Parts: sequence; C-alpha cells; structure tokens
Amino acid sequence: MVRETSASQGNFQEKASMAPMMQSKESTMKAMRFHEFGGPEVLCYEDVPKPVPEFGQALVRVKAASINRIDIWAEKGIYYKPSLPHIPGSDAAGVVEEVNAGDESFIGGKVIVYPTLACFHCRLCIEGSHNLCTNRKTLGAHVNGSYSEYITVPIKNLMRMPEALKFEEAAALPLTFTTAYHMLVDRAKLQPHETVLVLGAGSGVGSAAIQIASLLGANVIATSSTEEKLRKAQRIGADVAVNYAEEGWVDEVMAATNNKGVDVVIDHIGAATFAKSIKCLAKNGRLVTCGVTSGNEATIDIRELFSSQRSILGSVQGTMKDFIAVAKLAADGKIKPLLDSVYPLRDARKAQERLLSRQSFGKIVLVP
Repeated sequence: MVRETSASQGNFQEKASMAPMMQSKESTMKAMRFHEFGGPEVLCYEDVPKPVPEFGQALVRVKAASINRIDIWAEKGIYYKPSLPHIPGSDAAGVVEEVNAGDESFIGGKVIVYPTLACFHCRLCIEGSHNLCTNRKTLGAHVNGSYSEYITVPIKNLMRMPEALKFEEAAALPLTFTTAYHMLVDRAKLQPHETVLVLGAGSGVGSAAIQIASLLGANVIATSSTEEKLRKAQRIGADVAVNYAEEGWVDEVMAATNNKGVDVVIDHIGAATFAKSIKCLAKNGRLVTCGVTSGNEATIDIRELFSSQRSILGSVQGTMKDFIAVAKLAADGKIKPLLDSVYPLRDARKAQERLLSRQSFGKIVLVP
C-alpha cells in the first residue's frame, strides 16, 4: 500500500551554496519521495509544502514526468546520494505558473525542463559542455525532482514545448534523447551510411538512439531480449534486429556486416555486454558508453582494442545545444518519444517495478 503522510519538502538548489528555499505554509502539493535508501518500496506518496521559486527560478506545474534509471540509482544511493527525504525524477513537462526575476512571457506557457543544472559560467559551460560543468547537478539525482505536482527550476533550463507533442511525450524527451544525440553526434561523430549497433532497443536511450541514427542515414542493428521488442525496434528504424538473449548474437551482428563489424556501438548496459561490444567493432570503430545497468566492471582484451585501432568513448547526458537539437527534431516530427505506459503519480512504485522488470519498450511516464 502507498503511505500518505505530511512532511516538509527539501530545497531545489541550483548550486550547493544557495540559501535554503522559502516555502509557503499555506499551500501543499502531492509528491513521491523517499526517507531511506532502497528499491521502489521506499517511495511514499505525501503532502509536502509547495516550493516557492528563488531568484532566477520558475515554478512549474508538472503535467508529466518520465522515469529513468537515474531515479532508481538515487533511491538506492548508488552513484548519487541525495539528502533525505528526497523527491526523484529528472524529466518533466508542464506549465509555468510563476517566475522570480525572469522572463515573464514564460508564465502560462507549456515547457520542457533541461535536467542538467549547470552553472553556465565555468570554463566548460562557456565552451558549451554543460554536461561536464564543474558544478553540475542533475534534477532528481542531486536535488529534488519531478515526481511531484510542482517543481522549481532555473528559468534558463526551460524550453517552450513543441506544439506537436503531448505533455506525456514531451516529458519522455529530455534525458534519454539528449543523451542518445550526444553519444551519436558529439562523441561518435556518426556519418551517413555507417553502421550502428544499438544495445537494449527497448530502453529509453536505445529507442531514442535507433531513431536518431536512422535519421542521420546510418544502418542500424538493434538488440533486445524478446521477439516482440525486436519487431518494435524495426518499426522505429532498425534495419536488422538481433536477440541478445541467444548464444551467438555477436556472430549474428558480424554476419549482418559481412564480418567487417560495426562502426559505432551504443552501449548503456555495461559489464554484461562490454567485451562483446568491442568484438563487434570494425577497424577504427567507436564504442560509446553512457551507462552500467548490468554492472560497472568489465574485462577486455587490450590487444584486440589497439590492434584494430578501436576507440572507447565515455558520454554523460547531453549539452544544452543537444537539448535544443532534439526538441527541434521532435517539433518537426522527425523523432517521436515512444510511450510504453502512463501511470498516475501515486503509482510510481508500480511504474518503477515495470522498468525493472525489463518488459517495457520506450518510456514510462507519471502524471500528477
């Protein structure tokens, strides 16, 4: 059962040095948050004070929030250890209700939130690498997130929502599509007619990468664990679909490339696939990794790596430029966030359990 309590809400901070946020004692909201680390069972549906925007922030009424693995990691205290109690959720789409010393034309407007909270003034930010900002925080991982009726975020992190999208679709766009775009365009520098291997086609990053790679003119090989997911992968742009649950899937990938290998691998799975991903690479091939859902330690054959002049590239989230690019592609109808399912906010536990079951294809969305 979902527990309902009343408690105070933590602060949304752009920087750790900012003073605690003022909160209205007269107004409350519903939120899903946790008071101890653990699995989905630690989430509690609670009444908490509605936040008040600080200088340079906006108050956004959340219309939809999508679920990401980063939410699970924050709850478990893995890779991220937020202060407790904490509200997870990196992705949000909604309506601006108030701004504090900013562009008031945003008020009443539909917006998507860029989840990387960068300082915008360090050297890396000035160079455009907001995802590598020295003071970077991520909404829902380091500060309270979007599993709530309202959030406060820096006004500079807002983008007007494309009219072509519904709130649920818009909420499924920021983290995964921006990450996939950054991996393919900025890190791998994918070229038309190259071949891309996308692992985990049913995931948010996987389904986004298939669409973006196909749009860029690449040949796409996608892997997944069920025939149903493989069929869906082909419907969104995969040219070849391979079941990685079966022995010999690497041989299938090689056969599909006439034993040349693929030019780029998009791997967010980690330990379970990493060594095999390298084996799938052609000479001068690039493996781009952004996640470790199966573990963060892998053993590789170093000679196999250098003798074919292959590269391993790390990638984290995406820049503001990437965010703008994917929003434009969505506005033009060239990419489309895929919705697996939509749950009411109070059922966030069930929604996360579906993600962990690995039965989903595309994004799982919460609606307050």
